Amino acid sequence: LIPGSTHWPRFLRNRSEQFEARLSLVEVGDSPSIFMNGMAGSRLPIATSHGEGRAVFANNAATVAAGPLVCLRYVDNYGAVAETYPANPNGSEGGICGLTTEDGRVTIVMPHPERVARTVQNSWHPEEWGDEGPWMRLFRNARVAVG
Repeated sequence: LIPGSTHWPRFLRNRSEQFEARLSLVEVGDSPSIFMNGMAGSRLPIATSHGEGRAVFANNAATVAAGPLVCLRYVDNYGAVAETYPANPNGSEGGICGLTTEDGRVTIVMPHPERVARTVQNSWHPEEWGDEGPWMRLFRNARVAVG
């Protein structure tokens, strides 16, 4: 249904076999996503809230092909890709939790940036963030794209 999304995985039950809800840490990848424009390399807290978030690709070739279109990955507190629980709450290979289409116009993410877009939604934040958290940029990018 969505052009350029043939590489997208199916989303299956979390490896933990339970609903996961908490703050996690993700890194924004260098992808064509219009929503993540200018955010590549950022490591940000994000709300995780799902029971079926494990990305499963049809085969290993599909996983490799999706590489440049991965826009979000779970990372650990050292910034390394999170392969294990609890830093990777869904158990997806490569910490994958967000993908985009080839043209970047459609992006899917399993965590919830909308739940931490304002600093008051975070349990802690650096004072220099002000009233808006870094995820507000995702929504500003969307606004610019539809111009």
